[in-house]
Amino acid sequence: MKQNEAHPTDNLIFRFLEKDDIDQILRIEQLSFATPWSRESFENELEHNQFAIYLVLELNGQIVGYCGMWLIVDEAHITNIAVLPEYRGKKFGEAILRKIIELAMEKGAKTMTLEVRVSNEVAQSLYRKLGFMNGGIRKNYYTDNQEDALVMWVTL
Repeated sequence: MKQNEAHPTDNLIFRFLEKDDIDQILRIEQLSFATPWSRESFENELEHNQFAIYLVLELNGQIVGYCGMWLIVDEAHITNIAVLPEYRGKKFGEAILRKIIELAMEKGAKTMTLEVRVSNEVAQSLYRKLGFMNGGIRKNYYTDNQEDALVMWVTL
């Protein structure tokens, strides 16, 4: 990349998820996960879960990704993170994960954890790049195929 050339992540807007965004988030969910969350799940997160914080990643007015976490005392737990398939491999997932880590630290989090499919090596690679380490296995965690989840942790 030339020195004065813009990077795709330069034009991103990070903002908090709003109820009007749920349709776009559901589309990302359906394109990303075997068992996507429902509209009701996201509405409950926004309206009733005092621990939930969700960020969206917007490019040219379109939501291209999002990330959610629960922040309980000084521990953050990533609930979900996804990017539209056509924007994967362009550092958008890394950008929003870095932003939510920054937000968690600003709010006093000391550690962050998440679960990832043992077969999802692309995601694991991103998490390791940002300092996450293997913490254990949750057997039969995923309901669609009983795949195990790798639990990963990072000290912030």
